[in-house]
Amino acid sequence: MFGRKAGRGDFFCWQAASVFYRSFLASSRCCAIPVKYYIMTTINFNVVPLSPTLNRDVECLRISTYAGDQPLEVKVCPSGYPGIVFQLAADHTSAIESIAIRSAQTSHIPILFLHGQGSEPSIMRFRGTPYTTIQVVFKPHALYSLFGWDAAGHNQGFLAPDQFDAVELGRQLLSAYSTEERVSLLNHFLINRIIQTNKRDELIESALDYIRDNIMSVTVPDLVATFHISERQFQKRFTRVVGMRSHLFIRVRRVNEALRLMHTGQYERLSDVAYALNYHDQSHFIRDMKSFSWVSPKHIAMKVSDFHSDLAGSSYI
Repeated sequence: MFGRKAGRGDFFCWQAASVFYRSFLASSRCCAIPVKYYIMTTINFNVVPLSPTLNRDVECLRISTYAGDQPLEVKVCPSGYPGIVFQLAADHTSAIESIAIRSAQTSHIPILFLHGQGSEPSIMRFRGTPYTTIQVVFKPHALYSLFGWDAAGHNQGFLAPDQFDAVELGRQLLSAYSTEERVSLLNHFLINRIIQTNKRDELIESALDYIRDNIMSVTVPDLVATFHISERQFQKRFTRVVGMRSHLFIRVRRVNEALRLMHTGQYERLSDVAYALNYHDQSHFIRDMKSFSWVSPKHIAMKVSDFHSDLAGSSYI
């Protein structure tokens, strides 16, 4: 099950819908904490913070269970964040039947896998069975800082456990008796990765913070000027650490911010969202939204009850 090697056609972007009914802290010692719950029709969401040791490299941890018996088709918008996913159906097999992007589809999804950042929207088809997923959402630079990889080589594929030294972790996760125990196992695995690798590009990590704080208006020339580096060197380092060029990453993150703003309901018109995010015009806004979410902003606004956005990304049924 875990030995399958991902091929070049195994491209997708994972930001899965998740469900969970209890709160816990994903650290070496779990304890109860306040958490946020979200609803997407039949799916609730729970975002749980990890141990402070992982704060620099992990965005969040998201957990889900689905209690129904109907197949689900979840459309997922790319977030620019890589991560690790453990997904298990009630019969202890893979809950995900297939994952597709515009140009490819793959099935036989490993129960445990690591995925790249991705820049294409995907469709995840879940079997009609109860399931639990645990998704560790990395910071954009984490493939470089936790694994020491050139992230450009892993930006849209997935890796089975034998490809990221996690075969034993996969066995432990399958044999664990509770979700809390599984979260603790993932927590220890990632802390060990920090100890073993801890490879940093401080400038690019600072640039990512700058992008996050200024997503409404940031441009590549802004970054080059702020960090006093040539655009050629900046792009080379950014692509190595993050896995995509900076202008594409900014586009992906800006669309995610647009989806978040739309979900809050604070803007009456879509043109106001486009204006707030400094799009050149509404057509540019619509074009980017279609590129990264399959459909137009108007269509997403109409499906707001089936739409979800949080730290892990945006998705809808």
